Amino acid sequence: MSDDHTTGSGPDETALARIETEVAMLMRLGEATRRATGTAEHRVLDRAAYVILRHLAVAGPQNVSALAARLNLDGSTVTRQVSAMQRDALIARAPDPTDGRGTVISPTQSGLHRMAAVRAARTRLYGDILADWTPGDRDTLADMLARLNEALENRTRR
Repeated sequence: MSDDHTTGSGPDETALARIETEVAMLMRLGEATRRATGTAEHRVLDRAAYVILRHLAVAGPQNVSALAARLNLDGSTVTRQVSAMQRDALIARAPDPTDGRGTVISPTQSGLHRMAAVRAARTRLYGDILADWTPGDRDTLADMLARLNEALENRTRR
């Protein structure tokens, strides 16, 4: 995809303008693809619940503050999401072993099962989308996306 309206004049500015355009399109098309995917597997969790469950599955039980900090979200936003997830039996609360006044959140088996179903459906979808890419190109894309996410994460922690 090309952008005839670059702000810079050199090759680096042109590349940065292309990256900005491609990331904007990636976000728009990613959301459009999610909405257009007809399988129920993609809809068993909303986006926020999926991200929270993915993090908890890797990191283990967390209090809301740690979860909010890790996901770069406001604590009140995470509290609302966690409350909805608890009503849906996706997460459970337990006393925080380091602070008796607080609680930690952990995924339930139902939450992990639903998260795994969404992850498998998304993996199949990307397998279809990238079917004509070589394994090397897929690896390169995964590596570059990981680097981009790491850079974005580091930027939000400044």
